Amino acid sequence: MNPNDQLRFAVNDRINNDAVSPSHVSLALLGEFHKDVNEFLKGASRDVDPTKVLVSIEEGSLAFVATGLLAATTLWADLDHLKSADSLNLIDPKRASVVERWQAIAQKNPHRRYLVADQTAQISFSVDSASNFRRFEDAWVHVEKYLYGNVVNMGGKTKANIHLELENGATLPPIASTQDLLAKGEQNRLYRPGLLHVTAEENLFTGELRNLHLLAFEDHQPSYDVDEFNLMVERGTKAWADVPDSTAWLETLRGSQA
Repeated sequence: MNPNDQLRFAVNDRINNDAVSPSHVSLALLGEFHKDVNEFLKGASRDVDPTKVLVSIEEGSLAFVATGLLAATTLWADLDHLKSADSLNLIDPKRASVVERWQAIAQKNPHRRYLVADQTAQISFSVDSASNFRRFEDAWVHVEKYLYGNVVNMGGKTKANIHLELENGATLPPIASTQDLLAKGEQNRLYRPGLLHVTAEENLFTGELRNLHLLAFEDHQPSYDVDEFNLMVERGTKAWADVPDSTAWLETLRGSQA
């Protein structure tokens, strides 16, 4: 998907048997549609600042054309997801709420139709009385995982837990533990990198983790070990000692000629 800078939001309907247009629209519909477009653009992540978006009103139903959207990465990703009806779990929750609201209105009014499209119409979706956008049921499975990150908080007087910040900067939900388990060992683990062996429930669709429980702190030495590397080189050298031309041997193994 190659996002561009512009989106067109249009609403079709009939009022007193005449099609809705910029010169023929109720104040209620105008205000409602403006609010929906504003909410859809901002989303919960607010990666669009409405004060920096320019909007023009076009003929052909009632249409708002918003420009200045090039940097709105989650907006364009959500529009890509909306190519599928089973997508509302995957997009920004505020945008999902707008789509659900449009769908509920259109199902009661066969004249109502919403259309969102980019300049080329290659990125687009529509909502009308026949639409079936929906949320699929969450699927959670029990897993065991090894999580690496920085321990930013741990302990608790009544409920012992650990707060782990992953390498990408994300902070997981608190990882439940016991006071005995946290007290084991002489190493101070707070504000230091750690590898945690945990059980959890993982969402198959989003990868989200919940109900985390610590099984153990694992030994983890990510630093480069010179002695271990030299030992592996020595073992490899001995293993290849009887092969006069290792390159030719590999090419033969692959079915090629050296």
